[in-house]
Amino acid sequence: MARLETPGMQRTYATRTSGVTDVTLDAGGVTLSGLHIEPPGPSPRAVVVAVHGGGMTAGYFDGQAHPSVSLLGLGARLGFAVLSLDRPGYGRSAREIPYGQSLTEQSATLHAALDDYARRFPTGAGFLLVAHSFGGKVALTAAADDERGRLIGLDISGCGHRYATDSREPPGVLARDSWKWHWGPLRLYPPNSFRYSRPLLAPMPLVEEQELRQWSQSFPGVAARVRVPVRFTFAEYENWWLHDADALADMTSHLRSTTVTMDRQPDAGHNISLGWAARSYHLRVLAFLEELLARRGQAGA
Repeated sequence: MARLETPGMQRTYATRTSGVTDVTLDAGGVTLSGLHIEPPGPSPRAVVVAVHGGGMTAGYFDGQAHPSVSLLGLGARLGFAVLSLDRPGYGRSAREIPYGQSLTEQSATLHAALDDYARRFPTGAGFLLVAHSFGGKVALTAAADDERGRLIGLDISGCGHRYATDSREPPGVLARDSWKWHWGPLRLYPPNSFRYSRPLLAPMPLVEEQELRQWSQSFPGVAARVRVPVRFTFAEYENWWLHDADALADMTSHLRSTTVTMDRQPDAGHNISLGWAARSYHLRVLAFLEELLARRGQAGA
């Protein structure tokens, strides 16, 4: 069983999946760092853009506790480029904007980063945003602001619209009181998951912390402007958000997307992409992308 290390232990195992490289993008004057992988062949079928949650970094989507966990590795094997970005206030940009950015500012920064990416790399059919937790708020805001219509869709985990807990004092990701909120039962994770997760952690920027408390009020206005297909996944042991039938019906009622799908991921905690369920969840993400490409007549290689 994975165990929780003490704060004084060294951060180790800062490894990555074979083929994954560092990337930096010019995001309107802000430099965003991240991880990138391209599939074999001349051009990707599409680009999966992974957007991490609060207190994590881009490596969240390239988990190293077990070979099955990485979204980047799986996506590339299925013909997609995968770009996992450090959001504004994380990674390299933490030096430039240590207090972070608001959701509206992060949306603009993300779109500017995608502009730079499209100038430098082939994009195939376009971009699917895959987002976790606070990153889901950024992805929804970016979709609401997508005036050019270049996003294929959104796939979001660990993000609802009404908190099930007091969001004013969220426990730290590896704090001893965080198990219920961030992880759920430890049996859901490969051995040494906490040791491998330490290099992925970063302080949540101040602006982001402040916006935690406003999401329930902001969500209806953002959701009303989202037009692309969106899929939400709630883990079996998700404790941050209300996700009973009534909560999901209310959440869906605010969205104007062409398609809204609500899924459940069994045997998973909030950090789905770091657990044993990661491969199952990531395959569902890419199956959703396959469906969207099929609708566009672009499902072929």
